[in-house]
Order: sequence, then structure tokens, then C-alpha cells
Amino acid sequence: MGGGTIAAIATPPGRGAIAIVRVSGPLVRDIARALCPGAPLRPRRAETRPVVDGDGLTIDRGLALFFPAPHSYTGEDVLELHVHGSTAVARDTMLAALALGARAAEAGEFTRRAYEAGKLDLCAAEAVAELIAAEHRGAARAASARMAGGLASEVERLRAELATILAELTATLDFPDEVAAPDASDVRVRVEAVDGALEELARTWERGQVMREGAAVAIVGPPNAGKSSVFNGLLGSERALVSELAGTTRDTLEESVALGDGGVARLIDTAGMRHSADALEAAGVARSEGALAAASLVLVVVDASRPLDPAASDVLRRTRACERLVYFNKADVGRVGYDQREPAEGAALLGCAHARASLEAVRAALCRRLGDGPVDVARPHLGTARQADAVLEARRSLAAVRETLDAHAPLDLVASDLAAAHASLGALSGRDAGEAVLDAVFARFCVGK
Repeated sequence: MGGGTIAAIATPPGRGAIAIVRVSGPLVRDIARALCPGAPLRPRRAETRPVVDGDGLTIDRGLALFFPAPHSYTGEDVLELHVHGSTAVARDTMLAALALGARAAEAGEFTRRAYEAGKLDLCAAEAVAELIAAEHRGAARAASARMAGGLASEVERLRAELATILAELTATLDFPDEVAAPDASDVRVRVEAVDGALEELARTWERGQVMREGAAVAIVGPPNAGKSSVFNGLLGSERALVSELAGTTRDTLEESVALGDGGVARLIDTAGMRHSADALEAAGVARSEGALAAASLVLVVVDASRPLDPAASDVLRRTRACERLVYFNKADVGRVGYDQREPAEGAALLGCAHARASLEAVRAALCRRLGDGPVDVARPHLGTARQADAVLEARRSLAAVRETLDAHAPLDLVASDLAAAHASLGALSGRDAGEAVLDAVFARFCVGK
């Protein structure tokens, strides 16, 4: 990314109540004087001002806010113009800023400048993008907690411990007659303590991914069991086509639904599972098989009002090895199928997809069965695949350290692997992140943030 003064429309495209044009860099004061005639803007005070173009013609009348360096988001002088949310007004305000020497900001460039100014660590910067992308309360709370800096602090604590061990080894190598070598068993205990903390962080990634993206719940069963009705009922909308004709669903449908504790599930409605000579239906069944294999939890829906036929029995048998919840549907019509269930389905739910109480029972059961519970956002936790990969690389290096120690090899041979783990954690927090890593991180941002 280049330098200079940058500008961007920081609100989504389209019409709205307001649009915000944000400018950051060394030309901000000159641009503010030109766009907002009158007395100089007072720091951190919202002032109603006309916004004019280069010819002095009024574009709009809005609010102007000036944030002087270093007390701004980017650490530079920042100007925000809040104008009416017309596409034309926002565009003309942006063009006026560009005509005065600013350039169009790249994706994430405002936050990258905040990172480079020391306003945010890299973990907190990534959390900004996660917060913007959050689709439910749990994900937003987790991102907000990471923005507070707890993850980077924990990573730097572990990195400092590795640096201390490395310093002790280096001192021994440089001054063998003056500095005694560290005890190998003590080094192992300290390395295992760091690895244990990293292992706990790795677990937070798995749980946090479910919180952010939702656990995949495949709704499977024989044709005409009411899977799509259950799917619609849990969503609270008629998303899937429902018909009395068996085989209506030919493809998978996926939607997210909020659960308890701020979490979310990705419900996947699938085609009825049975052998079929029809090529289109067979293709749908194949997709159902794929959803079944990839799901975190399987919701097996069976028609309770009919005796268990071979298709229903086959689905029940095949899913017994899965993490599953069995639901016998259509209890308003009958329960003969439910009464015929085998002991393996003894804990199955019985209900009707059109009854609110039944759907709430299914929802509550899903909440209980999904994952190990939500992430404790008060504690450090991972938020991105990049962070998880860095932890994995660090743990691989520490595993190599332990192998060297177990082999009773000279202690100095662990130094390179300790340094590699130290570097991996530095890349995670941003202390040692290269340009390619930074480019990849900030490319995920929207323009204007």
C-alpha cells in the first residue's frame, strides 16, 4: 500500500439516511479547509458545515468531524464528513476530496495505518474485519473481545518465555566457561507449559469457528418424512418447498439459524435417502450422502405415523455411528413408527413440525448437542485460520524440541526449533509479520475501514 492522503466512502453503496466520507493523511487539514469553508474545525467536535466542491458550489450540508494526529483511528489527521445518503452526494464529496490531493484508499488501508501506527496489534486488526462480518451476537462479542488485545498479550507472554529460554541457551554457547547450561528437564517443563497454553488456544479456534460460521446440521431421512417442514419450522420461514409427493427435494438447501448462547447452526435440508433409478433424484441422494458425511450433527427425521419401512430403518441404522439427534415427525397423525423404534433410538424425540412446542424441543436438543459450548470470550481465543495455522506451526516446532530432548541430544540443538516457534508466534501477533501476510490480512477488509 502506498502513502499519502487517502479517502473512501465508508458506508455501504446505495441510498440511506447518511453516507460517510473518511479522509486520512497529511493533507487532511488543507482538504478540510477547502471542503468545509469557515473557521477551522475544532478537534473531536461534530459541526454542521456546508460541503463544497472545487468551484465553491455546495454539494450538501452535513456534519464534519476532525480528529488530529495522533488521537485518531489511524494515528494521522482524520476528517469525516457525514452527508445525506444519496449516491450522488457521497460520490461528489469523494471526488472533491480526490481533486484536492487525496487518493482512493485500498481495502483495509485505514486499519492498516492504525496497525502501523501502533494503535492496534495484528490480532485486534483482524478482529475489526470479523466484527464487521459478524452475523449474530455471539460472533460480534467474540470479535469485540479480541479487539481488546487479550489474544496478542497472551501470545507475547508465551513468546517472551521462549525468548528467555533461547537467551539462556545462547549465553551458554557464547560463554561456556562462565554460564552454566540450563537443565534439560527444566527446559522441557517450560516448553511443555508453553505448548499446553497453545493447545488450549487451538481448541478455542475449533469452538470459535462453530460460533462464527455455525455447526453444520444435516437434516436427513427417508422421502416424505417431513424434513423440509422441520427445516422451515426451525427457520421460521417457508424456505424449502413442501409437498406430499415423495422426492420433492432434489438438492440441498442451507440456511443459518440462531441458537442459544449466541451461537448459530447451519441447517442443511437434504433429499430423501433411498435407492432411485431416476438420475436427478439419485444425484440429490448423492448430495445428501455428502452432507451427512460432512455434518457436525445429523438430525434424522422419520415419519412416526407409519410403520418403519426399509428406507427409514436403513437411515436409522446408517446414522447410529454419527453424532445425531433422532426426531419422529407427524405425531399429530400417529405414532406407530415411533413405537416400533429400536433401543438405539430410545432417546428419540416425538413431535410435529407444525407444532411450536415440538420445534422448540428440537431447537433445545440441538443447543445441547452441538460442540463443547461457546467460546469464553473473556479469555484469549483465536479468531482466524491464519492465527490457527501460526499456532499449529509453533506447536510443530515445540514437538521437535521435545523429540530432541527425549533423544538426550546436545541441548544447543533445540535452539533452531525454539527460534522457529518464536517466529511463528511473532507472525501471529504481528511483531514479525511480513508484507505478504499483512497484504493478505488487510485484503479481507472493506474499502473505508
